[in-house]
Amino acid sequence: MFYFFTKRAIDISLSLIFLVLSAPILIFIALAVKLDSFGPVFADMPERVGLNGKIFRMYKFRSMIKNAHILLKKDPRFKKLYQHYVKNSFKIPTNTDPRITKVGKFIRKTSLDELPQLINILKGDMSLVGPRAFHVDELEKQQKRFPKTKIFIKQAVSIKPGLTGPWQVSGRSAIDFPERIKLDAKYAENRSVFYDLLILLKTIPAVFGGEGN
Repeated sequence: MFYFFTKRAIDISLSLIFLVLSAPILIFIALAVKLDSFGPVFADMPERVGLNGKIFRMYKFRSMIKNAHILLKKDPRFKKLYQHYVKNSFKIPTNTDPRITKVGKFIRKTSLDELPQLINILKGDMSLVGPRAFHVDELEKQQKRFPKTKIFIKQAVSIKPGLTGPWQVSGRSAIDFPERIKLDAKYAENRSVFYDLLILLKTIPAVFGGEGN
């Protein structure tokens, strides 16, 4: 009980502080996204799986062309890209994805596209630290592809997903799904206030030294 109360208190206080401090940056990015390409400020992305399987909408700045995820599945131009996306644990390197905009490359590189998730944290959909919030169809397909991961998935979705987490500071996009979900499940089993603070500290160099998500 102490952990959950403390964790929620930290989530609310830090997300509020970060939102206030980053307000000028948020406004600048929003304007840059709108001026750079046609479409909404926030990404029109698939819904995510949250606590106990609850579905929610994650907020991220749009870093791709409008309807990028729909086009990936349905547009013949992206057929090979979609096949690579599924085969590569639902990840496409930023430098090889033609759907990403000029501004999008920068905000993904620096992970600034994820700042709006602070709103999700305030709403209670997410936490500052937790497992990755997977796409609904991603979890369905990965369970079929890797049936032995079902037990780890169950553990991972037993808690709120996070803005950052163990896999982001342990290789980020470079690790495949089975290894990623094992890290998330291990976090769910061993979570603590100290562990959360450690991951938050490790996230800073991971963001500036990584590719973004």
